Amino acid sequence: MSSIGIGLLGFGTVGRGTAAILARNAREIERRAGCPIVVRRALVRDRARAESGLEALFPDGDASAIEIVTDGESVVAASDIDIVCEAMGGDEPALSLVKQAIRSGKHVISANKALIATHGNELFALAREHGVVVAFEPAVAAGIPVIKAIREGLSANRIDWLAGIINGTGNFILSAMAHEGREFADVLAEAQRLGYAEADPTFDIQGIDAAHKLAILASIAFGIPLQFERVFTEGITAVERADVAFAAELGYRIKHLGVARRRPDGIELRVHPTLVPERQLIANVDGVLNAVLVHGDAVGPTLYCGAGAGAEATGSAMVADVIDVVRALTTEPAQRVPHLAFHPDTLSSEQILGPEEHECAFYLRLRAADKPGVLADITGIFGTLGISIEAIVQKEPEVGSQEAADSDAVADVPIILLSRRVREGLVREAVARVDALAAVSEPVRLLRVEALD
Repeated sequence: MSSIGIGLLGFGTVGRGTAAILARNAREIERRAGCPIVVRRALVRDRARAESGLEALFPDGDASAIEIVTDGESVVAASDIDIVCEAMGGDEPALSLVKQAIRSGKHVISANKALIATHGNELFALAREHGVVVAFEPAVAAGIPVIKAIREGLSANRIDWLAGIINGTGNFILSAMAHEGREFADVLAEAQRLGYAEADPTFDIQGIDAAHKLAILASIAFGIPLQFERVFTEGITAVERADVAFAAELGYRIKHLGVARRRPDGIELRVHPTLVPERQLIANVDGVLNAVLVHGDAVGPTLYCGAGAGAEATGSAMVADVIDVVRALTTEPAQRVPHLAFHPDTLSSEQILGPEEHECAFYLRLRAADKPGVLADITGIFGTLGISIEAIVQKEPEVGSQEAADSDAVADVPIILLSRRVREGLVREAVARVDALAAVSEPVRLLRVEALD
């Protein structure tokens, strides 16, 4: 086989990391793929900026062999391009260019989780029509080969559930809050200074980025169409230092998890801050690392951990997909690994459960008057609704508070409750009733708890 030509849509962090790996490890990659793989063209917005520093980026390769262009057509329709690697991000023009590449008979590899999560069903159908592959390992958890692990390595298993730290920015923030006792806003500002968070961090801290990735993981785990719009999504902005500290006292760490769980009556898809027992390995994954825990019926729990972002971590996944595509070039399209692990005509229409039907344990924190009968009123509400309480902690008034100093004053004290596993709709009803009590001075703060056993 002659050399395979790569066209890069985007030559920023991921595009450059991909090109650098292909140049630096060219001989090793050729031995694995069976032929040379070379980057021939890269689409950029600013040609002068992209061309600066190319020689330093490829000290052992010929950077001049990469043609820098500002016209996407010259990449996706060129006869010397066999595989298009999309690293632009966002919706347009990435979607239009990927569709054009597919219609031109090009295989596509995308690091764009939003594109795959929201348009993947359409793109996969178009790819089948034209006999090409759309691969997307770099779209989830960067350098961790979790998509390949679920789609191929665990293909003998019925996947019961998966839970993942799949956004490095959120994990960095919660880790610093836990280890350094800092407030959310302070750590977010540091994450922005270090480049871990964007100037507009909304997608990271509100859970949207993680929801894109969870939609993809759930599809390949359960054999369902991509359904990003059905993922319940809650960010980390409401997590306070007090919650992190109380969780630690109770033997938990707070992580921003994406959880997909198969139940007899449907599938849960949810992203939210979660108390995880500190004994669990995933609870001790800190900083910007990602980790995904997958439970199969045959193999049990398996954990995949590593760099979830970065030029070469994501580039590593991009190049791995390139090699897989090259290996499959001589394979009949019907015999290739299906995009979503299951053959398209067998994808399930299992119901995606609404948030009120989700089941887990809950952490609840409130402030209430420290006087007889209040705690009984609160626990009575939970008992009336059939919600079992596993633990109750009532804290003393804060040192230095007026209530602590004045023996005649009625102190407001923090109360923390841990429930047993229960339907979320019931807990929401209980919270509404507790909030209505005159003795409760602040609304109940609610976080979910997952044992991950």
